[in-house]
Amino acid sequence: MSVPLLILVTRPVVGVTDGRTDAVTSAPELSTDAGFHFANASLPQLSVLDLGVTRGDGVFDSLLVADGRIPALETHLARFADSARLLDLPQPDRAVWRAAIAAAVATHPPVPVLAVKLVLTRGIEGTGVPTAWVLAQPALDFTAVRRTGVKVVTLDRGYRHDVAATSPWLLQGAKSLSYAVNAAAIREAQRRGADDVIFISSDGFVLEAPTASVLLREGNRFSTPSAELGILPGTTQRRAFEFLRTYGYETDAVRLRASDLRRADAIWLVSSIRQAVSVTQLDGEPVGVDERLTEQMNDHLGRAGD
Repeated sequence: MSVPLLILVTRPVVGVTDGRTDAVTSAPELSTDAGFHFANASLPQLSVLDLGVTRGDGVFDSLLVADGRIPALETHLARFADSARLLDLPQPDRAVWRAAIAAAVATHPPVPVLAVKLVLTRGIEGTGVPTAWVLAQPALDFTAVRRTGVKVVTLDRGYRHDVAATSPWLLQGAKSLSYAVNAAAIREAQRRGADDVIFISSDGFVLEAPTASVLLREGNRFSTPSAELGILPGTTQRRAFEFLRTYGYETDAVRLRASDLRRADAIWLVSSIRQAVSVTQLDGEPVGVDERLTEQMNDHLGRAGD
């Protein structure tokens, strides 16, 4: 297994000067130095006191790089910044992150598909200095999964559909490092003989999968759960809708009930690295699959563009 390419981002947020966070409020696009350097991913680089390790107090985002091209880079950077805002982390310096990502892509040996992960933590407690890095490595090959699809079960997320509005401290809609619940949900799906999960709110609304957005089709209309439900804004879902509209399909983001899933003509889970994957079975019942449309959608999702 090859060693991932690691870049430590030393000036990850607006207002960091010489390793300190101050009151500077300059625009994030006006960086004057690199703000990052390469590091050896096989050597220790992270303090055991970092709050990202001890409490999962940080955010991340993942990008797909296909043949050196980065689809929807600016959308990912915007979501990364929004996740940081939800956790009351300092504003990421997008120019520094953009340059670090470009350096990672340019330096990594050519591979068909590269996965690039951005991480920003609150750093060591009491220092006020965030920790940040970019990690690039060959993406897992999901070709077979895109071809065969996945079996899915629905699980109660344990929150009402309006929890993001009533309880913002629960951080719904942030791509935080605290993924233990999502991992536990996948294990529960596997215990039930399935591959993945679609979360349902405690009052019956469709939310998202642990690592993907949900799309469903009824006739010529494609729907996804509204972001107002406190789910992660899907960058891949947005690009899938752009593709579908060019083919004349209607698209919308609405409140969907669990019963809508059961009436759907087809269901997909979509994410940056895995792309669009058909749901072949929902809670043990077969779901329709459109292999041709799935193939066309994935062809579009693998291309660069915002």
